[in-house]
Parts: sequence; structure tokens; C-alpha cells
Amino acid sequence: MPYALVLPATLYLLVFQGYPLLCELMLSFTSTSLLSPADGQWVGLQNYADLWRDPDFHRVIFTTLLYTAACVASAIGLGLGSALLLDAPFRGRGIARALVTIPWAAPPVAVALIFIWIYNAQYGVFGHTLRFFGIEAGQENWLDSMQHAMPAVLITTIWQIFPFASVVLLAALQGVPSELREAAVMDGADRLSVFKAVVWPTIRPSVALLALFSTIWSLRRFDLIWLLTQGGPVGSTNTLVIDLYRRAFVNHHLGQAAAVGMMGVVIALAVTLVYFRYTARAEKQGAR
Repeated sequence: MPYALVLPATLYLLVFQGYPLLCELMLSFTSTSLLSPADGQWVGLQNYADLWRDPDFHRVIFTTLLYTAACVASAIGLGLGSALLLDAPFRGRGIARALVTIPWAAPPVAVALIFIWIYNAQYGVFGHTLRFFGIEAGQENWLDSMQHAMPAVLITTIWQIFPFASVVLLAALQGVPSELREAAVMDGADRLSVFKAVVWPTIRPSVALLALFSTIWSLRRFDLIWLLTQGGPVGSTNTLVIDLYRRAFVNHHLGQAAAVGMMGVVIALAVTLVYFRYTARAEKQGAR
């Protein structure tokens, strides 16, 4: 019976994820053009060797890791801060909890279009505000600047994704036993000590799982980056998925694009392995 219940999900994963992934792996060993996909030639590891020797691809990896790390750290940090605020009792808390989810519910296309207007140097709110405070960076369009394009993309991304982290962590905070908090307060613990000794051990598994999902989603995020900068200017926001799209559908090199995709799969698997090793070690420590 257990195998019968698991069978539908297993078949779904094999057909709609396992088989396409296997096809992508095989495609990465070929020299295939989008204009004639049936005429691909086997080249073995040549695509991977070309990527390894390409300094531009090294920059793509660095940009992807930088973008992912900044998104995950900022989203979890802001999400935890807002969750702690929303967990405290105050008038209008229900309305505040509903309002904080608006950025996450907004379509990425609409978010990108709004922030393109916000970052515009001539009539955008962002540049006008910076100029009002005498900041020279307000004189230029951030999305066209090699120095400011990545911060602009990060601000937009974090603004949209941190509400999800806030909701998840707020749910985790709801699971912290109030008796433990009250006991710690009665023992003379301050708020920081209560958080370290009571709250954090309870919500830590949720934070770890949230970090895993946020990392994988950041590695594969395409829509916001493409709509804001298309990987530019001069590759300053060119991540793995943007590079994959450009190689496949602009330069028509399907084999190289598949190799880039497999590199992304390897990074995602490495992150997942680190997560499972971390959770296994935490469970062992908890059992002791």
C-alpha cells in the first residue's frame, strides 16, 4: 500500500522532470543549433570545457552566487524582522499581516514595469528622492549603470520576495510555546535572551528550509532580471538562467545552453546536500 500511494507522484516526477532532465543532459554533450535541432553532433565534454575556459562564464557564476546570497540573506533578515513585529500584539495587526503580502502577490511583470519607472533618472521617484538629499547617484538611470544595476535588481527582488519569508516565519513563530517565553521572562531573561534560548531553536528548522527554497528560487529566477536589465549592462546582472536563455534563443546554441543548465542543476544539488547534512547534524545534536 505505501508504494502504491507513492507511485503516482513518482511517475509524475519521472515523466515531467526526470525525462526532460535526462534529455537536457544528453543535449549538453552535443553541438546543436536551435535552427536545426535534429542535426546535433556529439562533442562529448566540449561544451563544458568551453564554459570552463570562458572568463565571461566565470563572471556569470560569480554574479549568480552574489545575487543568490544577497537575496536569501536579505529576504530572510527582513522577513524575520517583519515577522517578529507582526507577531507582537497591536491594534490593526490583522490588516498589517494582510498588507505585507501584497508585494509577493504582485505579478513579476507588473513589478518590473513599476520599478523601471521608479528607477528612471528623469521622472522616477527613486532618482528624485536621491537628488533631493544631494546624492549624486540620483543623476543616472540605475538600470543602465554597471555599478548600480545589480543593487537595483536586488532591491526590486527583495521587495517582492521578503513577504513570503515573513509569512513563513510568522507561522513558525506561532508555534513557539508561550509557556516557554513566559518562563524565560519570569527567570529574568531580556528579549534578546528569550529569542536566543526559546524562539530561535524553535524556528531554526523553518529558517533552514526557507533558506533552501529561497536559494533554489533565486538560482532559477528569470522574469524580473530579464525584464529589468536583460542581464546588462555589459553582463553586470547576467545570471545563469539569463545566460542560458541568451545562448539558446538569441545565439541559437542549444548544446551550450543545456550545459549551462546542468551547471545550475549541480549548484542546486550542492545546496540541497548541504541543507540535508545540516538538518541531519542538527537532529543528532537534538537527540543528544
